[in-house]
Amino acid sequence: MTPDPADALELSVVIPCLNEADALPICLEKINRVFASAHYAAEVIVADNGSTDGSREIATRLGARLVPVAARGYGNALMGGIAVARGRFIIMGDADDSYDFLEIPKFVAALRAGNELVQGCRLPSGGGRVMPGAMPFTHRWIGNPLFSCLARWWFHAPIHDIYCGMRGFTRALAERLDQRCTGMEFATEMIIKASLHAARIAEVPITLHPDKRVAHAPHLRTVRDGWRTLRFFMMYSPRWLFLMPGLALVLVGLLGYAAALPALQVGRVIFDAHTLMFASLALICGYQAILFAIFTKTFAMNEGLMPEDPQVLRFFHHVNLERGILLGLLACLVGGGLLLWAVNLWRLADFGRLDYALTMRWVIPGATLVALGFQTVLSGFFVSILGMKRR
Repeated sequence: MTPDPADALELSVVIPCLNEADALPICLEKINRVFASAHYAAEVIVADNGSTDGSREIATRLGARLVPVAARGYGNALMGGIAVARGRFIIMGDADDSYDFLEIPKFVAALRAGNELVQGCRLPSGGGRVMPGAMPFTHRWIGNPLFSCLARWWFHAPIHDIYCGMRGFTRALAERLDQRCTGMEFATEMIIKASLHAARIAEVPITLHPDKRVAHAPHLRTVRDGWRTLRFFMMYSPRWLFLMPGLALVLVGLLGYAAALPALQVGRVIFDAHTLMFASLALICGYQAILFAIFTKTFAMNEGLMPEDPQVLRFFHHVNLERGILLGLLACLVGGGLLLWAVNLWRLADFGRLDYALTMRWVIPGATLVALGFQTVLSGFFVSILGMKRR
């Protein structure tokens, strides 16, 4: 991906393109004006995703490097353009003239100041401005603020406009992030991964204008793309997808046991064997969710999808395969003992009818401990397999 140093430039502007003949000339003319006035050592790359409307000829005529990208998708187009970019800094933006490329100097200044990722912000919360008709109501007031808030909360990303497609970044950061998303999630993936990798991130205010497309509608689809963003957030946050719900369920299960084992009575409500059943269900499901958090984090770290997490490394330092097996076998042993005691109660009743409210107090905890212990043993081996490094 790294170009020959002799061919290196300071700046590359990468524009993904699929049938953008309506506005592409406006974008390229603005970029050429910026290059001429600022005297950047720069290039503009049009990463074409199969245009049939003359966009390719427009790009060539106006001095852009045309890079055909056969694999369809917003992310594929950008990755194709970024891969051949010669600039130390890269700025990406859409070809519909909704982003004003005359604002490029803002991004270059922030990159020259030492930032690795400079995110544009169109929303007033980050100093930006949305012109009338430039952004749908649901995007401006619901979707974008919600997902931007989640990005700050879950990933500590210092941004207010996660969907802004105009941004600048260093080529070194792009290589470090090793992005995988081929669709519209590419832009979100960049912010999340940059935050996880502790990159230096800045935000600059920009103005969003109504796009100049005439021949076709915008590529974004509100419900579909909103779900894809949420799905990606959850996939990249085992803590909130698995760990936190799992811990909550385990807590509910333990509280249920604390109430049911002594047959606690509150007014006319008695917590008994049925409470134990529900509590055990919560414990088993919660424990399974916690294990999935461990599986996911281990796989993601080993495959380079996420950087190494010191907390996870400390956990594995103290909880290794052998200790996990011993803990699981101990749980199975204790649970098996409780189950054998329940069988003994059945024997004492000449294998006839039992007082189920009594025997279930032995059977339910025993079965739960055996299930948790069995899961622990198998999970220990599975995590060890996931943690194996490939050559």
